[in-house]
Amino acid sequence: MRKKERYQKLIAYFSLHAPDAETELLYDNPFQLLVAVILSAQCTDKRVNQTTPALFERFPDAQTLSEASFDDLFPLIKSISYPNNKTKHLIGMAQKLIREFKGNVPLTVDELVTLPGVGRKTANVITSVIDAQPNMAVDTHVYRVSHRLGLVPSSATTPLAVEKALVKEFPEAMIHKAHHWLILHGRYVCTARNPKCGDCGLQSICTFYSKKKGTQ
Repeated sequence: MRKKERYQKLIAYFSLHAPDAETELLYDNPFQLLVAVILSAQCTDKRVNQTTPALFERFPDAQTLSEASFDDLFPLIKSISYPNNKTKHLIGMAQKLIREFKGNVPLTVDELVTLPGVGRKTANVITSVIDAQPNMAVDTHVYRVSHRLGLVPSSATTPLAVEKALVKEFPEAMIHKAHHWLILHGRYVCTARNPKCGDCGLQSICTFYSKKKGTQ
C-alpha cells in the first residue's frame, strides 16, 4: 500500500470515528494546561486530573505559583511521578513566565522550550492544543502507533524523526488533531502490551497486524 493511501484511509477512519478528539487533561486556560502537561510526563492523565484541582485552587496563575516555596507545592503533587523535579520545574517555570513573559504562556515552540520542565514534546502539545498550530507532539503512544501502522519509516528511530515524518504527510490543518488521534489510539487500542487488534478498525493499513497475521 502506498504511503499516501495509508494516510488517506487513516484520516477517513478517524474523521468518522473520532472527529472531536482532544486532550484528556482538564484545564481552563493556557497556564493550567502548561502545568498539567509538565505534570503528565511519565504519568497518566487520570492521575494528573486528580491532582490539579487542589493545585489550581491554591495556585491559580503564574504569579501565585512563582511565589510558592518547595514545601508549599510538593505536598500537592507528591502522588505524581518525579514530584521533586516537577516541583522545582513548576516554580521555575512560573518565575520565568513572570520575569520574561508578563505572566502569560508564550505560544511559540522556541519560547516555550526555554521554560524549566518544558521540552519539545510539551511545547508542541501547548501550541497545538491552545492555538491549533501544525505541531506534532511525539510521546510513547504516537511513536509506537506510527511505526506499527507504517506511517513512518523504520529508520525514524527518534521522536524528532517521527515528528518530522508525520508532519510531512498529514495535511497541515489536521496535524493538531492527528496528534490526539494517535495518542488515544495508542492509549486504548494499540497498547504496548497485548494490542487490541481485533477491536481495531485500521487492520487494513497496519503493517504490525499484517506481520502478526502472517505468523499465525
